[in-house]
Amino acid sequence: MTSPLHVVCPHCDTVNRIPEDRLEERPKCGKCKRPLFTGEPVELNALNFPIHLNRSDLPLVVDFWAPWCGPCKMMAPAFAQATAQLEPRVRLAKVNTEEEQVLAGQYGIRSIPTLVLFKNGEEVVRQPGAMGAADIVRWVHTYL
Repeated sequence: MTSPLHVVCPHCDTVNRIPEDRLEERPKCGKCKRPLFTGEPVELNALNFPIHLNRSDLPLVVDFWAPWCGPCKMMAPAFAQATAQLEPRVRLAKVNTEEEQVLAGQYGIRSIPTLVLFKNGEEVVRQPGAMGAADIVRWVHTYL
């Protein structure tokens, strides 16, 4: 048995302790009993962003986007595909910069879409512009 990882539930934002060797076994949240990994990006906002950033042991890839942004809409299916490929070792999330302008400002988002990779609560790298699923997966693996 390996040491447990802290994984934040995408539904209720509860921090769960999951043995690393059991991540692939479709773990459920101890509080809400829903799956910890859904194959879909997690929607983050000013309230739950800090929990997912600072309380989870998983690397976090955030897509800063807006509903009016054409390239953002084009990249959304690719980001979802990358999520399905990278889970459960990486958490992918989306932040709507129109609704979360303070959060976007806090991270200095100047153009969208922008992907930001965080590890241990710290920014590792960012990539502006739309990418395909294979490029997103390759980009994440390059910096982890």
